[in-house]
Amino acid sequence: MKKNIAVLMGGRSLERKISLKSGHRVYGALKKLGYNAIKLDIDESIVDNLTSEKIDLAYIALHGKDGEDGTIQEILELLNIPYTGPGVYSNILSFDKIISKQILISHDIPTPPFYFLNESSFMELGASKLLPLVTEKLGLPLVVKPSAQGSALGIKIVKKQEDIPDAIISALGYSKKVIIEKFIYGTELAVSIIGKDNPRILPVVEIVPEKDFFDFESRYSPGKTNYFVPARLPKSLAEKVKETAVCVHNALKCSKLSRVDIILDEKEKIPYVLELNTSPGMTDTSLLPMAAEEAAISFEELVEKIIKLSLEDD
Repeated sequence: MKKNIAVLMGGRSLERKISLKSGHRVYGALKKLGYNAIKLDIDESIVDNLTSEKIDLAYIALHGKDGEDGTIQEILELLNIPYTGPGVYSNILSFDKIISKQILISHDIPTPPFYFLNESSFMELGASKLLPLVTEKLGLPLVVKPSAQGSALGIKIVKKQEDIPDAIISALGYSKKVIIEKFIYGTELAVSIIGKDNPRILPVVEIVPEKDFFDFESRYSPGKTNYFVPARLPKSLAEKVKETAVCVHNALKCSKLSRVDIILDEKEKIPYVLELNTSPGMTDTSLLPMAAEEAAISFEELVEKIIKLSLEDD
């Protein structure tokens, strides 16, 4: 008998619309595969909805707050409902980029040099006076971004010293902590990983946006970005990028599923890790399904693999 799968989608995050797209697409695949699937939007009634249904597995199609920060995972743990993607611990570590970057550094995994400020230090403790020192140490341009946010929301590339404060204030609108990071000139790449003991590393996706970087519009607007799968890299370099992604996957204690975003330095060919995603998008323009297709895995087969892998833990 096919399992009862609840697709968790929507929610309260700024990525709600993308989550709904991912969720509807996953739901459609589950119905084609013959599962008894239901769609659940995440709101104040989610606990009642989860307990009123006989659910064998929750497919997490949530992005951002509540979906990738350990919140929904903790609720599902309390209810003894298996779910897709990594557990509570991995979500907490990866969602806060300051924590995850510190872990990467401790494992000697390259990540762009950075400093961080929180709201109180910038607004109340005079840390804004330190911004010229940050520029002196990291140079220009700089990347200013929220420490806990997805889909490139709140990110700005700053090319002038006088524009840094406004970029920080903008980023503080998304998170109470802000990262100021060295801008790395290079090629944006994404590596998706599926599995536990012997995870499968899917083909590397190369991302070439029309804009300076892969922002929200570039990610979800067809025609705004060119993708190359597999990435246009020499075999040895592609393997180096994959090895780096696996190191990140392991360092952040992930299992079952992740996508690692990397920028490959154009001169030294160093793969600098930007972040790890525990609930990769499943839309028509998302990177995980794109990589799976290149590996001859259809969307329905991808969903089936994720489901079976997640049920193994039950």
